[in-house]
Amino acid sequence: MMDHRLVLSSRHITQMEAHVNRCSPEEGCGLLAGTGQRVELTIPITNQLHSPVRYNMEPKELVRAFYDLEARGFEMLASFHSHPNGPVTPSETDIREFAYPGTFMLIWSRAGSGWQVKGFEVFTNTYHEIELRITD
Repeated sequence: MMDHRLVLSSRHITQMEAHVNRCSPEEGCGLLAGTGQRVELTIPITNQLHSPVRYNMEPKELVRAFYDLEARGFEMLASFHSHPNGPVTPSETDIREFAYPGTFMLIWSRAGSGWQVKGFEVFTNTYHEIELRITD
């Protein structure tokens, strides 16, 4: 079973935050890749729905991302998306449509004038929060 934490650098946090901020008021999305529990690569992907309440990763970008991370010897560790006007927890839709068992889900949400992020392990009908360990 998975260890319930993900190790990211402050650079990965900054890259994800910049992407979801650029996408706002639409949901932003992307992937995190690396080895073991350690993220090595942030891959922003276009939300083809261009919606403030739903996302679907653009298929061609998603395929390119998987080729790229495989070529670098990485595996997908997590997906991320934003809730520009919603909570920093998975919605029923997020849980129902989660497409990557064995990986984590990170959700970004507005917090005052900035953003906050939390990580989750998603199961069939529920989720639980995981530790995001930020390093420099």
